[in-house]
Amino acid sequence: MGVRLMVVDDHRLLAEALASALKLRGHRVLAAAAPTAGAADIVVSRAPEVCLFGTATPADPGTFDPIARIKRERPQVAVVVLGPVPSPRGIAAAFAAGAAGYVRHDERIEGVERAMVKARAGETAVAPQLLQGAFAELLNPAAQPDDEGQRLLQMLTPREIEVLVRVAEGEDTRLIADGMRIAPSTARTHVQRVLMKLGVGSRLEAAALAARTGLLERAAVDTGQKGPDAV
Repeated sequence: MGVRLMVVDDHRLLAEALASALKLRGHRVLAAAAPTAGAADIVVSRAPEVCLFGTATPADPGTFDPIARIKRERPQVAVVVLGPVPSPRGIAAAFAAGAAGYVRHDERIEGVERAMVKARAGETAVAPQLLQGAFAELLNPAAQPDDEGQRLLQMLTPREIEVLVRVAEGEDTRLIADGMRIAPSTARTHVQRVLMKLGVGSRLEAAALAARTGLLERAAVDTGQKGPDAV
């Protein structure tokens, strides 16, 4: 039996893609909406059985405020969070707000479906390895980074961080070389190393990953560099 659900995410394209995939698998999707900040209004008005709540920033203050309101006004709605590998703070915040489950956003569609069904049945839908990882980080916080952005930042040298910032600003190899006063061949080498370390295949992917994980903002704080929107 299909689940009556809604999909919300800060990125409309992701919400609509997941909604389409679930429709094809026999579920009744009431709506696909963005951003998550306005999710509570539409979820409260439509009252689905399950709300899939996508976020890239589970540890940020206020991320799960919409979930808390949904649970206050529609306690029968089960909310399942879709997000990156959570820090202990992130996963604790999700469940404290009233979430019934947490699923990694790189999970297969079958895993999302299982979480939906469990949440609708009143069960907690979270992979044991996520809880184990969270507990491991709580017990040994120095051994693991707080989140994906911090982990990626620690992989890059200060010079590579500067290159990534310039890539995110849309600079080509010549502009990077001129701005950093290095040879174009050296600039190309730095760019390739950044792509390799981030595990992406293009400058566009690198810029998108940096924006999604908050890596550029962290770089500005940690190194004193200006972010891509600074003057």
